[in-house]
Amino acid sequence: MKPIQLISPVDGRVYAERVPYTLEAARAAVARAKAAQPAWAARPLEERIALVLAAVQHLNEDKARIVEELAWQMGRPTRFGGEFGGLNERANYMASVAAEALAPIMIEEDDRFGRRIEWAPHGVVFVIAPWNYPYMTAMNTIVPALIAGNAVMLKHASQTLLVGERIAEAMAKAGVPADVFQNVVLDHAGTEALIRERSFGFVNFTGSVGGGQAIERAAAGTFTGLGLELGGKDPGYVMPDADLDWAVDVLMDGAMYNAGQCCCGIERIYVHESLFDEFVDKAVKWANGLKLGNPFEADTTLGPMANARFARTVREQTDEALAKGAKALIEKQNFPADDGGAYLMPQVLVNVDHSMRVMTEESFGPVVGIMPVTSDDEALRLMNDSPYGLTASLWTKDIDRAWDIARKIETGTVFLNRADYLDPAICWTGCKDTGRGVGLSKLGYQSVTRPRSYHFRKVKPQ
Repeated sequence: MKPIQLISPVDGRVYAERVPYTLEAARAAVARAKAAQPAWAARPLEERIALVLAAVQHLNEDKARIVEELAWQMGRPTRFGGEFGGLNERANYMASVAAEALAPIMIEEDDRFGRRIEWAPHGVVFVIAPWNYPYMTAMNTIVPALIAGNAVMLKHASQTLLVGERIAEAMAKAGVPADVFQNVVLDHAGTEALIRERSFGFVNFTGSVGGGQAIERAAAGTFTGLGLELGGKDPGYVMPDADLDWAVDVLMDGAMYNAGQCCCGIERIYVHESLFDEFVDKAVKWANGLKLGNPFEADTTLGPMANARFARTVREQTDEALAKGAKALIEKQNFPADDGGAYLMPQVLVNVDHSMRVMTEESFGPVVGIMPVTSDDEALRLMNDSPYGLTASLWTKDIDRAWDIARKIETGTVFLNRADYLDPAICWTGCKDTGRGVGLSKLGYQSVTRPRSYHFRKVKPQ
């Protein structure tokens, strides 16, 4: 079979390659997972929690290697230290609420009847993980799935092939049985074939809309449960009474961090006309303060995009917008490391509108368009003028005003005076082309389990 190659965005070389499983080998892996799962589910909940958290700790102990590998694989500057803050916060929270989330719902328990609802594991959960936050996004599902008693099979993105191997190593060191957690290398054909064969009780996919559609087609007629986190075009709306400096700092960081490659990154900003010019001036200054370059250099704050083709999409959207009348405010001379390939300078665009792809289609790169608005109604119309709905960010001191707008936005999460953050206590979800399903929070356990009801009529001994 043709090897899957990981091309490093740092220097364009083949950093790693792996031969994907044959379909026969993949089926055998599924069979081992199914065979191992009942014994895993029979272990006490506290034991499963302890083993999963031990695996997370082993990942932390491997931090130096992981941070270096992430830079080589997807370009994130080493100065940011990987994803351990978010990973630990989410894993610890999901572990802390597991007993409550998985507790039976007791309807009646007396000498006549026993009625309850329990949460049964699906069996084998298949996680198809993305490259942009390859540890956090994968573990968002892996942690609750294992804790709930499922076996897990992980197929990681080709751009971050080594991440799945590191997670598997950590699980093995912690004592999670090898067949209960498996990292598998699959191509698209093998992935779709396993889903068509009803190999899994639940499939969680994070990636593109096209990828999600392929997963749905493969699952059609199997009744396999799906969790799909797909595209986003997340907006920010800055109202007249906003703390301007704070809004600029957070929104621009949300637009540019990780080279703009964030699921809930800010991709479009609407600013009340009374603050527009000042906001734009500060945003340009903020962007010009970034340092594009080699992710291993200590002063680099903006590394290469994960792949040159991703950067090409952003350049094409930007060029199309400029041809339609948009104005670019960041000058190329300020970012000499922009090589026309994976290294892409940040860009702030004004004179933009929704006829431009850069304001309506996912960019997933370090570019943001900023538009003035005259009212909440106009801002709301523009925020909802999108095929996506993951998050939206509002900026005002008026809480009542924020609540009024927030409940009218077609999105999964609304932030007030912050952006680009996953609170593990609040469910992560979306609407429209952003996909379907729920992750994190107590509700996240309902994705990786199914309700099973019991109605026992107790017979008294005569």
